[in-house]
Amino acid sequence: MTTWHGGRLTPAQSRWVEERLGGVRRIEDMSWNLMGSVVLHVRAGAQDLVVKAGDETNHHIDRELSAHPRWVAPLVETGHAARLVDALPDERVMILEHLEGRLVQESPEEFAPETYAQAGGLLRRLHDQTSRDDEEYEPQANDRTLRWFDEPHRVDPSTVDRVRRILSSDAAPSVTVVPTHGDWQPRNWLVDAGTTRVIDFGRFGFRPAGTDFVRLAAQQWRDRPELEAAFLDGYGGDPRDPERWRIDQLREAVGTAVWAFRVGDEAFEAQGHRMLAEALVAF
Repeated sequence: MTTWHGGRLTPAQSRWVEERLGGVRRIEDMSWNLMGSVVLHVRAGAQDLVVKAGDETNHHIDRELSAHPRWVAPLVETGHAARLVDALPDERVMILEHLEGRLVQESPEEFAPETYAQAGGLLRRLHDQTSRDDEEYEPQANDRTLRWFDEPHRVDPSTVDRVRRILSSDAAPSVTVVPTHGDWQPRNWLVDAGTTRVIDFGRFGFRPAGTDFVRLAAQQWRDRPELEAAFLDGYGGDPRDPERWRIDQLREAVGTAVWAFRVGDEAFEAQGHRMLAEALVAF
């Protein structure tokens, strides 16, 4: 435990946190060191809090602020998500309550069906708040995926050509969108005495419900149908449309392969290439 210093926070962010909290101490740096973001466990008086901040390239703070307080409220009210304490949007810094628990990722609970039953129920509560038809979502998502290929990557040219043909000819129909987390997986779940909680709404947005399933399907659910079954039981059904699901998986695979190359994560890049190969089997 150390006394307060801003570390990788900008001077303006650090000054605001100290002025807002007073006598703040940094307990732990919990940052992933990706996307120009900083996540700090701090203590102010007897209260434990989390400071999240981003640099000028980071859009996750804006997304998270758009989720709080309205869309996260049902989970906050039952202690399953952190309450927003305060924020300084112009400086891309926010303060949240600190949730008790350890990350589900790389814990025994990562492959426990009960974890997925609870996570499915929490996600349904987020999704069920509202819905609307969106004619622009699918064409825009296809365009964003194709723009990934404008960046440096190691996807072979024949695969790039095939993905381009598939997405360029996609019907891209109107779809129903709901409030989604955007990164619903064990690295954003906590477990505390058997209770699953959720963190990090930095990819919040309105999307089809099934898009919150893609990362689980590519990772923990592979070869573990009991985890998917438990999740769907907790969720109360399966919202995925088979035709759009295969497009969702293809888009996720492209983004994973290219983004992982950008940040130099070779293991994640390999996962992205594997996802691409598997997704293309459906076409």
